[in-house]
This record gives sequence, C-alpha cells and structure tokens, in this order.
Amino acid sequence: MAQLSQSSADAVREVFAEAASANTTRSYATALRYWAAWYQGRYGAVIAMPVDASCVIQFIIDHLARRSGDALTWELPPTLDALLVEGKFKQRQGPLKLSTIVHRVAVLSSAHQLLKLANPCESSEVRQLLAKGRRAAHKRGERPSKKTAITATELMAMIATCEDDLVGKRDRALLYFAFASGGRRRSETAHAVLSKLAPIDGGYLYHLDVGKTLQEGVKAGGSPDKPLLGPPAEALRTWIEAAGLQEGALFRQLTRGKVGAGLSPKSVATIIQNRARAAGLVGSFGGHSLRSGFVTEGARQGIALPAIMAMTDHRSVVSVIGYYQAGAAETNPAARMLEAAARSSAERPIGRYGDTTSAES
Repeated sequence: MAQLSQSSADAVREVFAEAASANTTRSYATALRYWAAWYQGRYGAVIAMPVDASCVIQFIIDHLARRSGDALTWELPPTLDALLVEGKFKQRQGPLKLSTIVHRVAVLSSAHQLLKLANPCESSEVRQLLAKGRRAAHKRGERPSKKTAITATELMAMIATCEDDLVGKRDRALLYFAFASGGRRRSETAHAVLSKLAPIDGGYLYHLDVGKTLQEGVKAGGSPDKPLLGPPAEALRTWIEAAGLQEGALFRQLTRGKVGAGLSPKSVATIIQNRARAAGLVGSFGGHSLRSGFVTEGARQGIALPAIMAMTDHRSVVSVIGYYQAGAAETNPAARMLEAAARSSAERPIGRYGDTTSAES
C-alpha cells in the first residue's frame, strides 16, 4: 500500500486535532512533553519514534511505586526527579499515580498508531507490567480517587445558598443546568452557548453536540437533545433575562456587576466547590460531582439505566456504573430489599412447612 503524501498525513493529524476536545488535546500535549523531558534526562538524547519497548518498561518502573520490605520505592533517579519538578513537568517529586502512568503510556501508544509505527505499548511485557502494577496497587488498598457525588439533597442545599443578585442567579442556573441536563462535565457547562438552547413547552431543549462521549457521533439510543424542565428551566430563564444575554456563552464571568466573557472549565469547578462549602457539605467536590450525582440519584429513584444513559451519553453500562456512588451503607436501597417481603410475610399466618394457609384449614 502506498504511503500517504505529506499533505494527506497533515490532513489526518488535523482531523484528529479537530475531533478531540480541548481537554483531550491539552492532556495529550502535557503527556508528550513529559515523555520528551523524561527521555532526555534518562538517556541524554532527544526522543525519537518508534520508541523501544524497553524504554516504556523503564518509564513504568521509574514512576510506579512498589513495596520493598516495609517501604515503597521506585526507580526514578532523585536528581532527574528534581529536574522534572524544577522544569514544571511534574507537580512534586515521587512516584506518579497509576492512572497517570496508564494515561501517559496510552498517549504514547496513540502517537505510534497515528504515525503507523510499531507500537511498543502493545508488547506483552508492557501490558503484563501494567496489569501487575494495577493488582499490586489494589492489594495495597489504593483506589482511584473520585469526587463526592452531589445528589438531589446536596444540590438543593447548594442552590439554597444562591442569593437573588446576579451572581446568585448565574450560579443557581449553572448548578441546575449542569445537573438536570444529564450531569454535564465542567467543560460542557463552560462551553454551553445560547444558540443551542431552544424553548419548548414547560422549559428548554439544549442541543449538546460537543462532548467527550459525543466525539464519535451520537450512538443508537442516545440523543444530543437534553430537556430542562421545571425549576431548572425557570432558573435558566431568570439568569438569561437578568444578564441580558442575546448570544454567545450561556454562563459568564461577572465583574462588579458587569457581564463578561464565558466561564472557563476551571471556573465552573470553582463555583461548584464554593457553593458546596457555603452549604456546609463535607467531601471532595468538583466538576464531576454533578455527573456522578446525577447517575447516583437516578439509580436511587429507580430510573431505568437506558434513560439515565440517554441523558449522560454513556455508551457503556460499565462506564455509567462506575459513576454510581451508593453512599453510606445504611442509605443503600439494596440493603432494604427484604423489608417489604418481611412485612408481607408478617401479615400472613404461616402454617406448617411454610404453608401460608389459614389457621382453620
């Protein structure tokens, strides 16, 4: 098969760049910069592709914590570790989280695939090492960190902190929008625009055509149209009218009462954190708190999983279940499955051998 021309190869890269979300592009760039800096420090040379599988293995054991005796250890030389921190390629010295290592190996793998090169990340040695690393981390009790879910109860408490000034109206509308439209990610909330909002009977319909799970197009059973009805729709209408919005970003910066440019994803997360703190909630809150909260609340209310997934745009049952947080054991509805059966049984006389016939018979 003939090689692609340079212009065609550039076109392929542009398609990949356009299809990826801003967050994905940014995280890929960060990972590749780190690979280049680590490789330069480790081997004293500029990284070149294809990378050998032994290099990927060295990267993993340099950054993956493992137990040696009573302590955790890793292989990244302290001098190189300090240089990476000094160059702002790492936040702090020490091993990386397993999830970060997996992500960076996946980014390198994608780069090799895009360039149609032999992929060292697919070697059995690399895959086995990552699998063993996961198992070891699990045995040590390490678990992926999750933001605390904001369910309906927490959401109402946060909304109660929103006053009737412009900031309060914006935050109330933002919280309602992000939760009620299917647990939107902070980037999706920040990039929401007025032109995608259409009035319908009883509220609005928001057309979500850009999002992490929508990058490959809408799958069967899903829909980019997200209804906003009742209190969420009223909060959104109040904010739009108060801010005098005609076009552009739906949620804006506010400076001394003046409406400015659209919010950044980080600003959305900060608003969520500030409102949770103002409501006196305890936990680790962020942009994903509303997403996991939407899934959790839907499950608690007995809403069918396909209906939840149609709102969240999850295409995998495994993925959507990963967002569910049961909460405290005593509030888990699964713990009360036998209560109704026990009450029903207590109301009926039980005969010999469990026969539920009456005493006379």
